[in-house]
Amino acid sequence: MALNKLWTKLFSRNEEKEEIALHSSGATVRHHNPFESLEVPRNGDELSQELIDKYVVPFYMSDLSPSDEPSIHHFAEAAREIDSSIVKMLLGDFNWRTRIVGAYFAAINAYKEFADIIGKHLLKSEVCYAGKGYCIALATFNNEIAKEYLTTYLNYYLDRRDLWFDQAEAFCALEYLDEEYAMSFSDKWNAFVEDKKYWNLENSRGHFKNSMLGIEKIQKAIQKF
Repeated sequence: MALNKLWTKLFSRNEEKEEIALHSSGATVRHHNPFESLEVPRNGDELSQELIDKYVVPFYMSDLSPSDEPSIHHFAEAAREIDSSIVKMLLGDFNWRTRIVGAYFAAINAYKEFADIIGKHLLKSEVCYAGKGYCIALATFNNEIAKEYLTTYLNYYLDRRDLWFDQAEAFCALEYLDEEYAMSFSDKWNAFVEDKKYWNLENSRGHFKNSMLGIEKIQKAIQKF
């Protein structure tokens, strides 16, 4: 089954093969939410293995806060080659690996035209892991659209104490854009983490700050080419 058609199976009763494919793509926690009907671009065809091997495999497990020059150079080199059409294809695939890489390079290359797509992906939360990339991208876009998506996400998902998703990353991203406004979510945050003793906002802030600094390093490296 084509992986980019899996989204149609999210809330269906599926055969074992389809369930395995959904899980592998990142649909590990399927949940109904008010954002299911939001429309996002979906690829009509599967991504080529060549594209995946070149742009996804080397980066989807990478931290966006590289401190070593080879890693920074590798990101910068790929960012110079990747254009907005490739990013759109990555974001249109139903797989957390392609989507997080798409969000990373949208952030690095400042492709603000993807704010709506990335924001809707964040709200829909169809696949795990990619949310970190969405939040980083929205923070780098630094505009009202990004702020609105992060606000909407926190207003809903901080009340869903059963869903351990990307609430910390979204809080940090909103805080990056507007620290004073983010503090208005403090009560919701404190209620959300009451039963999550290993959630530490200071640690999340540190990781998020390092990711943003990493993007700056990569962008500076691009200018040196």
